[in-house]
Amino acid sequence: MRAISLWQPWASAIPLGHKSIETRHWATPYRGELAIHAAKRFAREEREFAQIERALGRMPARLPLGAIVAVVDLIDVRTSDDLLAEGIGPIEKLYGNYGPGRFGWVLANVRPLREPVGCVGRQGFWTLPDVVVAAVRESIAT
Repeated sequence: MRAISLWQPWASAIPLGHKSIETRHWATPYRGELAIHAAKRFAREEREFAQIERALGRMPARLPLGAIVAVVDLIDVRTSDDLLAEGIGPIEKLYGNYGPGRFGWVLANVRPLREPVGCVGRQGFWTLPDVVVAAVRESIAT
């Protein structure tokens, strides 16, 4: 199973239903199943954003770090210009960077995990070890 690491609170925004488009500076031809990994990094700027979102009732008090939090299907990649022209909601826009030259990875069929599955992340796409895939599949909320 392929995976991608996101910083918090953006990683948790996906299984919580606030984010269905992951914005990146690069496109990918890949389509299919993708594990969402919450990176260990949680810098001051991200913590401040999470605190505001928590106060608004959109984020829980504790966010997992260094763990898989969901499995999604990557179904499309569109330019940020196209996505903005079609219209996206204010919360979706808040949780992405839709600047010039960026891409939106359209996510569907979000499967949150009952419990995050710890593992070390990487930059770009990476492949989960088989033992982690088994734990992820076992923890998918049904």
